[in-house]
Amino acid sequence: MFQYIVRRLLQGLVVIFLVTLATFGLMHLAPGSPVDIMIGEAEVSQEVIDAITKKWGLDRPWYEQYLVWLGNMLRGDFGQSMVRTGVPVSQMLLEAAPVTLKLNLYSFAIAVLIAIPAGVLAAVRRYSLFDYSSMVGATLGVALPNFWIGLMLIIIFAQKLRWLPSGGSGSWQHYILPVAVLATEQMAVLARLTRGATVEVLHQDFVTTARAKGLADVTVIFRHVVRNALLPVITIIGYRLAFILSGTIVVETVFAWPGLGRLFILSIDRLDYQVVQAIVFLLTILVVIGNLLTDLVYAYIDPRIRIQ
Repeated sequence: MFQYIVRRLLQGLVVIFLVTLATFGLMHLAPGSPVDIMIGEAEVSQEVIDAITKKWGLDRPWYEQYLVWLGNMLRGDFGQSMVRTGVPVSQMLLEAAPVTLKLNLYSFAIAVLIAIPAGVLAAVRRYSLFDYSSMVGATLGVALPNFWIGLMLIIIFAQKLRWLPSGGSGSWQHYILPVAVLATEQMAVLARLTRGATVEVLHQDFVTTARAKGLADVTVIFRHVVRNALLPVITIIGYRLAFILSGTIVVETVFAWPGLGRLFILSIDRLDYQVVQAIVFLLTILVVIGNLLTDLVYAYIDPRIRIQ
């Protein structure tokens, strides 16, 4: 087990290196320059432009800039924003990350608490009205894009009914619409997967044996069926937890939510290399750790699986 964890962590380091390297290269291939954004429409001399370029190290080749950034990261220095002059990138991340984290945790908790029981019930009552209606709703939840659902909710509840704010953050009312959008997609995926996995387990021999022993249906469902049906669900949950901070870019943009997703988009538009690279670095670490924890939990739930 220990060797497996070490090997996966080493693989994760390679993934982090390749992802950040590719991101840094793509940012430098993008048209424009952060210097132009910093200057704006001000009339400045070429000497000033050259001084700004040299200060930020933009006169060096992109791979040298990457190595400098990587060395700073190893020392725990995220650098400063090129656009918000003098503001540390770490401060910007600390301001945006908690907002995004709360948004995702609320939506994910609601999705899990509703989708898994609904999927199990739909499988147990297969071909019933509840089964058909829940799966139709799940199909729509998967098919409809997040930005469209968000815009429709804004039109209905913010503009027409005027019950909820259309964007921003602050009070608990601001959480309702973005949480609803995020939870809709997650509930749809989890409910469909839970139903399919439960239906498959219900036809296994050990379930038939448990019922032949006279165990109550409730005991069979919760003690034998649900635990085995949750194996693929755990995989999806772990995968989505790994992307919990990166999966809200569209939703945060639609609702003007001041989180990591919106900060990421704004930083790309402004070619703020330091911020973009820091966000990619953190999200890649989160994905690597999330996938590792998923494998470990998977092995714990199913005793037949042994990680070598």
